[in-house]
Amino acid sequence: MSIEERTRDSLGFERNVTAASGAVFLVGLGEELWKKFLPKYLESLGASVAAVGLFGTAEDFFDAIYQYPGGWLADHWGRRRAFLIFLAAAIAGYFIYLSSPSWPYLFLGLAFVMAWQAMGSPAMFATIGDTLPRDRRAMGFTIQSMLKRIPMVISPLVGGLMIGALGLQKGIRAGLVITLVLAACAALLLFSLRLPTSAGDTAKIIGVWNSFHPTLKRLLASDIVIRMCEGLADIFVVLYATNIIGVTIPEYGVLVAIQLMTAILIYVPSTKIAGRVGRKPFVIATFFCFAMYPIAAILAHNFGGLVVAFIVGGLREIGEPSRKAMIVDFAEQQLRARTVGLYYLVRSLSITPASVIGGLLWKVRPEIPFVAAGLIGFAGTLLFAITVDEQHAA
Repeated sequence: MSIEERTRDSLGFERNVTAASGAVFLVGLGEELWKKFLPKYLESLGASVAAVGLFGTAEDFFDAIYQYPGGWLADHWGRRRAFLIFLAAAIAGYFIYLSSPSWPYLFLGLAFVMAWQAMGSPAMFATIGDTLPRDRRAMGFTIQSMLKRIPMVISPLVGGLMIGALGLQKGIRAGLVITLVLAACAALLLFSLRLPTSAGDTAKIIGVWNSFHPTLKRLLASDIVIRMCEGLADIFVVLYATNIIGVTIPEYGVLVAIQLMTAILIYVPSTKIAGRVGRKPFVIATFFCFAMYPIAAILAHNFGGLVVAFIVGGLREIGEPSRKAMIVDFAEQQLRARTVGLYYLVRSLSITPASVIGGLLWKVRPEIPFVAAGLIGFAGTLLFAITVDEQHAA
């Protein structure tokens, strides 16, 4: 085996994984031009803080209810066909965003846009599980996550500059036009997928749940608590940074880039070390950083303080490939996409109220949802550390 082949093998590159990850990269390159600024876009269209919180809750709700159907379609129709259907729905959503005259229309667009992110997730997990052996899956998720997050570094910077030059609404709409072009390019990549179509196990949703390994259920419980922490505060970070601390939209784009660059830089080394010493310490580190991020955000009083907070936010990814690999490892092959879909259905549905609760807490005082998020995050970290054995996390 040549050096090139060994490198490609060790990094988890495989034709189908690369094509699917490339499609995620292209769509993300467009979406991230405007996605981080949607709360401000809603605000500019007349939405209140409570409506912004409701939008975050709607996002979590769609993320929840789309996961299992996405997994079912990926198992029964095949990965390629499912990916293409999900992307077509997202393209319809971009058109709705582009033509929305007022903020309520964005909720309709969200119902379509979330198909790619939520329904496509089980298909992506299953593609990695189908094509890579157990010892290479964490690295496969690492490469996929890097390709997903590189746009999160580049695009918010470009999007912030576009908004600064064109104004908030025109800048976001220009970004949506670019997204439509890139989504068409992503569709061409997806047509190159060559994965066999599964005959499909006939197990119902309760049968899929009964197939869950006990450790997978424990991971899910702690993950729910951690994502409740995330849901309470994350959608309000841009409002806190711009409205309370006073950074500009282009500066916020820089902060997002710092956060994602931090994540990208730690992916490969953390995954390689986890392969040697075990996954559990890295998942604990991820959950701990989820708890610290909202606390660090409200402790910041200027741009420099927010840089530190967003570095902590980037470190939340230190154990994410390990966590995702654990999910796939515990999934039965014939139920792989549905297991992933059900996992994320339960997780996302459980945290659906979080953003609305965060919005209500914001009304009392803007710092309160961030403090509550931090406390809940510490509880989730402790729950995982106590309940998941190292031997099952490896």
